[in-house]
Amino acid sequence: MKRGIYVLPNLFTTGNLFCGFWAIISVFQEKYFYAAVAILLAAVCDALDGKVARISGSSSKFGVQYDSLADLISFGVAPAVLAFDWALRPYGKFGWLAAFLFVVCGALRLARFNVMAASGDTKYFKGLPIPAAAAMIALTILLYFELIETGGVKDIIVFVMVYLLAFLMVSNIRYSSFKELNLARRKPFSIFIFMVLTMIVIIMEPVIVLFGFCILYVASGPASMVMAWRKKRVLKKLEAPPVQAGDGGPVL
Repeated sequence: MKRGIYVLPNLFTTGNLFCGFWAIISVFQEKYFYAAVAILLAAVCDALDGKVARISGSSSKFGVQYDSLADLISFGVAPAVLAFDWALRPYGKFGWLAAFLFVVCGALRLARFNVMAASGDTKYFKGLPIPAAAAMIALTILLYFELIETGGVKDIIVFVMVYLLAFLMVSNIRYSSFKELNLARRKPFSIFIFMVLTMIVIIMEPVIVLFGFCILYVASGPASMVMAWRKKRVLKKLEAPPVQAGDGGPVL
């Protein structure tokens, strides 16, 4: 701290915090669309601050702690307040307890991530990352505004979603961190074409496509766990010794 701090990555972290605060203010003004957009912008700033810090070699313990505090506001408190005011208020005590559970699980998720990052284990995320959980809530609200706009089904959907996302954040289910996807190195030409086409599709229908990507990522953890469990069962059966005739009873 006596030698100063790295300005550029911490500016992106401040932008993350600003978007989270803007989202909370928008909820107070009942501007739920802008609140959801602000949470997604916070996720963009959060991705950029880490990327800039790694590329420029400006990572620091101060930046890690500042980033976690900003994430708790932008991806813990802001989506919880948004979900409560937009859909959970009719459930009364159960509604705000669900929102509080989301904040608590998000804080625990961030604390566990800091411990794992200090040990160097960052290939996989243990539990659903809190920005993905917040983006899931924000994109669900944006999708609702774009496609539905009426009806009361949203209340029960968001109620169940908040509990499910809270559980996934503190679970031991592994999620890919995409750290091994180093785009600074040479890649096959087909990957470049795929990324260009993906960007075009996102620009055409940003809410629907991003919602699809987000829900696929959220589901990828449980799906990978089930596939690994089934693979383990198959290997266990193959390694088991064959049953010979006469094993079931005494030899006469």
